[in-house]
Amino acid sequence: MEAIKIYGMPVGNLGANCYFIINEATKDVVCVDTGAQGDTIYELIKTNGWNLCGILLTHGHVDHIGAVSYLKSHIDSLNVYAGKEEQEMLGKPELNLTTMFGKSESLQADYLVEDGQMIQLGGMTFQCIETPGHTKGGICYYLESEKALFTGDTLFAQSVGRSDFPTGDLKALEQSIQMKLYKFPEDTVVYPGHNETTTIGYEKQHNMFVRG
Repeated sequence: MEAIKIYGMPVGNLGANCYFIINEATKDVVCVDTGAQGDTIYELIKTNGWNLCGILLTHGHVDHIGAVSYLKSHIDSLNVYAGKEEQEMLGKPELNLTTMFGKSESLQADYLVEDGQMIQLGGMTFQCIETPGHTKGGICYYLESEKALFTGDTLFAQSVGRSDFPTGDLKALEQSIQMKLYKFPEDTVVYPGHNETTTIGYEKQHNMFVRG
């Protein structure tokens, strides 16, 4: 197994976490949620000599998609992955909330993924987990080799994502966490869309919103 390093960087005014999953042997890298500061992300990639193989989007909100267009315009053949139920949100500014920030952005993912699908990128295998609730088409990504789960705004450290934005559903969010995310091993490291990392085991015991 190649050495894999995971590096997270908060970007934009809302501090959404952009994650870099780096295959240190090949310098291939996969990003999760390139939400803002496309120029900063691009310079980091170039400075380190990384090859950006793909962008995995957990959902379509502005603070998680804001740098996608910039990176696609600067990196040839860069593919973006998102949940199949998130296509409408990505394409409509009033749903992806770009209009709240005085913008009007529409995106189209190159690949729409579904529950249980495996994505092979940069010598790494990511499992897609459909987790509706924060948005209708939310997707979490599990990298089994590292016991790493990228949860976007579904599950945070001792908290959960909002469900009062377009396509949100509180009951669906609770079910996604209890029936899907809490089924992962307790030592699984959770890399959320905002704030610090945690583990599945810790959240099952201490998350006051959804107990395991």
